[in-house]
Amino acid sequence: MGALVLAQGDGFVAPGAKDFNLGPIFGEGTFVTKPMVLAVLAAVIVGAFFLIASRNLKIVPSKFQFAAESIYDFGRNNIAREQIGAKDFRPFVPLILGLFSFILVNNIFGIVPLIQFPVMSHIGFPLALSLLVVYPVYHYVGFKRHGFVGYLKKETVPAGAPGFILPLLTPIEFLQKFMINPITLALRVFAAMFAGHLLLLVFTLGGEYLLLEASAALKPVSIVSFAFAIILTFLEALIQVLQAYIFALLSANYIGAALAAEH
Repeated sequence: MGALVLAQGDGFVAPGAKDFNLGPIFGEGTFVTKPMVLAVLAAVIVGAFFLIASRNLKIVPSKFQFAAESIYDFGRNNIAREQIGAKDFRPFVPLILGLFSFILVNNIFGIVPLIQFPVMSHIGFPLALSLLVVYPVYHYVGFKRHGFVGYLKKETVPAGAPGFILPLLTPIEFLQKFMINPITLALRVFAAMFAGHLLLLVFTLGGEYLLLEASAALKPVSIVSFAFAIILTFLEALIQVLQAYIFALLSANYIGAALAAEH
């Protein structure tokens, strides 16, 4: 931060939220932006990956088939089955696997050369997945299994809670289950992708400025800045995978909780 403060006096502008507001890629008057194109590209990549991998299945799998089967097994058994339960998980495997794969590809775009932008760092994309996909699914299956009144009671009246505390506890439970949960689900991945990409920008652009524009005494500091950028890139790759996993895991957990007999 000290180097950035020194650089600001010479014209360095530290990256911020403005750097995530990418304009239309086809000029003014159009609405197609880079994140939109990347989101579509991610869907194509995920679909093509599983279609090609499953087109000619063999008993002894190729490396490509083995990779696809490993991802499928991870989404099916380690996420969907564990969180939803062995009895009910099968219909939700495509959803959970799709969420994990789609978010993972969009996150990894942040460290892919030339692309270098994590789509989930735009809050609208994780919010759309949470509010338009996950939220309707887990409440729909809950209402379908328990009935309208039964599901509301299960979600807002904790089992074993004393009656005198219910007037306070029930509104809190309602807000959490029907309003807060879908928002926090989106905010987790958004915050991680936004903060991680912003840090990479700070060290990369800061190192570039120190190397090219700063005084001779500060130029060696650029090596430190670039070194941190490289380290953070590996750390960001790990976080990108973890955030895709957490989003899919929590989605499956919400579905499992909605289907469960007890609160």
